[in-house]
Amino acid sequence: MDIQTLTSFFMWCTIINIGFLLFLALVYLLIPNLTYRLQSKFIPISRETFDIVFYSFIGVFKVLVLVFFAIPWIVLLIIG
Repeated sequence: MDIQTLTSFFMWCTIINIGFLLFLALVYLLIPNLTYRLQSKFIPISRETFDIVFYSFIGVFKVLVLVFFAIPWIVLLIIG
């Protein structure tokens, strides 16, 4: 596997994951009540706890995308 293939792989991983992150953020911003109602059918949880869990998930997901996809892509661009 050459450096161009790895660079392309990490670029697309970053784009897809950031797109998914934006989708989650938009869903939570535009239809938070529907999101809460759908999830509370599966797991009985209070609204305040749901808000904290969802916000924390988005934050952790963002950090993971940066660490495992965006930073390796930038490094490959620099050394390539």
